[in-house]
Amino acid sequence: MPLRLVFMGTPDFAVPTLVALAGAGHEVVAVYSRPPQPAGRGLEPRPAPVAREAGRLALPVFTPKTLRGSAGEEAAGLMRAHSADAAVVVAYGLMLPKAILGAFALGCFNVHASLLPRWRGAAPIHRAIMAGDCESGVTVMKLDEGLDTGPIAMAQRVPVGPDMTTGDLHDKLKRLGADLMLRALAALEQGTLLLAPQPPTAATYAGKVEKAETRIDWTRPWQEVHNRCRGLSPFPGAWCELPGVGRLKTLRTTKGIGEGEPGRALDDRLTIACGTGSVRIVELQRAGGKALSADQFLRGTPIPRASVLT
Repeated sequence: MPLRLVFMGTPDFAVPTLVALAGAGHEVVAVYSRPPQPAGRGLEPRPAPVAREAGRLALPVFTPKTLRGSAGEEAAGLMRAHSADAAVVVAYGLMLPKAILGAFALGCFNVHASLLPRWRGAAPIHRAIMAGDCESGVTVMKLDEGLDTGPIAMAQRVPVGPDMTTGDLHDKLKRLGADLMLRALAALEQGTLLLAPQPPTAATYAGKVEKAETRIDWTRPWQEVHNRCRGLSPFPGAWCELPGVGRLKTLRTTKGIGEGEPGRALDDRLTIACGTGSVRIVELQRAGGKALSADQFLRGTPIPRASVLT
């Protein structure tokens, strides 16, 4: 029998799960998302991707600014009033207090974009790529009051290719997460869903990406530079500067051939020397411009051998 659900999510990553729940026949009685944020040239408030999709599906949308304090008490009362069996949470952006976690008879279930307990926290996809992980995946867990510490229901592994970017992995995991949540809910309906505690000794944390991390340090080994570039692509983007051209955001790189002074171009195809080894820039973007392949960029802005990126 289909479940009566509250859905909580905000970014594009959460949209496939919402669509999958509705398509599978579950009764989504309410959708919670972060409030609209200013965007575009006019800085007009725009609803989050989940809120837009909920509108398309004609589902009621709630956008509380906080779930703490008196607002949290009101939100908890409203959650109970939905009379939902369970909540599904995907990248919502707000921690759920105890009163809300306890508002659902079967609990709150979360899709997290890592193989927990590795990469608990806000930026698991970025951190997995930046660390050079060869494997990632998604986990469905039952939420508790901790930061991604709840017991695990299901997990699905995926390999991470040597040149895969955060954007590539994000798009793969958001689809995989939707499918995994449907499987978990099917087991929940049948009373066969098993939960296993996370091993605390294996936990690592995926803190938010800081602005200071985005500038490329060419003195680092090529693998570290490569992982930084692909781990920050497409957002916020790892960057460097070319005198006379300005800031360049590197969106895709691969292993280069040759060595030299860090930051110096080893050829006219954007192979750049690192502290050891080199990387070749495959895709990049000027400030205010669009993403271009290296060949497209070089046709308009040649970068000859021996040029230095700072």
